[in-house]
Formats: sequence, C-alpha cells, structure tokens
Amino acid sequence: MYKILVKQELAPDVKLFEVEAPQIAKKAQAGQFVILRIDEQGERIPLTIADYSREKGTITIIFQEVGASTRKLGMLEESDCLLDFAGPLGKPTHVDKKGVVVCIGGGIGIAPVYPIARAMKGAGNQVISIIGARSKGILIYEKEMAVVSDKLYITTDDGSKGQQGFVTDPLKALIQSGIEIKEVIAIGPVVMMRSVAEVTRPYGIYTVVSLNPIMVDGTGMCGGCRVSVANENKFACVDGPEFDAHQVDFAGLMVRQQMYKDKEQGGCQCHSR
Repeated sequence: MYKILVKQELAPDVKLFEVEAPQIAKKAQAGQFVILRIDEQGERIPLTIADYSREKGTITIIFQEVGASTRKLGMLEESDCLLDFAGPLGKPTHVDKKGVVVCIGGGIGIAPVYPIARAMKGAGNQVISIIGARSKGILIYEKEMAVVSDKLYITTDDGSKGQQGFVTDPLKALIQSGIEIKEVIAIGPVVMMRSVAEVTRPYGIYTVVSLNPIMVDGTGMCGGCRVSVANENKFACVDGPEFDAHQVDFAGLMVRQQMYKDKEQGGCQCHSR
C-alpha cells in the first residue's frame, strides 16, 4: 500500500498527490512514469512523474479528473492509500549539456515537463520554457517552471495571462530571432505536440515529445500503447515515452486515442449516478 502524504488542488479538476514510495524515488528520473491502481477493481492509470524526492522517499503525481477512474482517484484524501504504484517505468529523458533547450508544456503537460527542465538546467543548459493553458485559472506550475528556467514565456488562449495565443507563437518568435536552439521538448495534448513538431520541422531542430497513448500493463506485453514512429511500431511504455517528434505518426495516434471514448463516457455516467 502506498500512502498519500500530500494532496493539493492546483486548478479545477487538477490534483497533486505526493505519494510515499521510497523504492521508486530511489531510481526515478525525469521523463519516466508510474502506473497506479486505486483498489482491486480499479483500472491501471499511467501518470508521468511530476517530481520526486530521494530524501523523503516520495513521488509527486499530477492528474486531471477526466474519466471515472481519475474522478475516483481525486476523491482520495491524505493518509489514504493506493493499492498499486509501479515504477519507475519507461526510458528517462536523455539529459546532457547541449546549449539552448526549449521546454514546452501545455495544460496538464506542464507538470511532467518540469522535472525535465530542472534536469536540463542542472546539466548546464540554457533553459527557455514555454507553458500554456486555455486560461489563467487552469495554468499550473508557473512558479516552479520559473525557478528552473532562464526565461519563461506564458500563453493563454483567452489572453487572461501572458501572451494571448498558443505555445507555438513564442516558439516561432524564438526561432525567427536567430537563437541557436539545440533541442525542443514538448509535452501536452497530442494536437499541441503535433503543432510544435510542424514548427520545428522546417528548421531541422531536434524535437522530442512524450507520448501517453492507451496503456494497460506498462511492460510492452499487451501492445496497447503501440505508436508508429518512423513507420515502425513502437511501444510507448518500453521504447518511450519520449520519441523524435518528426518521426511520430500523429494522425494514427489521434485515431487510437479516440478508440475507447464511448466506453469512457459510459463509465463517467455510471460513476456520477
């Protein structure tokens, strides 16, 4: 059993849990994820690690309540326990000194990009971060991202915070300014990651995206998280979750993301009764 030590509400329907998991915290690295289960009847929920503390033996996860399982997860309180908490899973982010690195987080994707930005900064890179959300009220981790970034740009769809527009707008401006960007890392909605990839593609800027498709076992055995990368089938859980954005079949990924939409909606309706 894994105890929830801290619970915070970061934004409407967005929760943060700090979970007691010393064995996972010992080995966790930026870019990896965990799979949890609330109870014996619960489904397996993959969540990218938002932070970890080897000293306290804790893993921080941030999730948005969008379906029956995440809503049930959000009802847990401090001192409650999770039945399963497996990890760290997936390959960690490749971190070394590159030069200028742009870290982009959209929506809930800001949480998992934070430890990556921190690791890149720790490796001696100049970190420029861009974070975006639909509005100011649902923007998360602004202060945390500012601490680990040499420069932070904020965008909102409605202009209620920072620059009105999308995360690709500051990215385009940075590229056009002539700054030599060595790598771009983007995490967020699939449509956002695809847009980032299309902005950097003409300039040949190496771009990495973290994919979280439908995932079941997290060990590569079920094949549920397969994605097409460079015309080859890859498993996000063991080959990723990070991939070269310019080689990802985003169109196929978006179709797969919608496969169980009807069942998810049915589950939400049952849960709300």
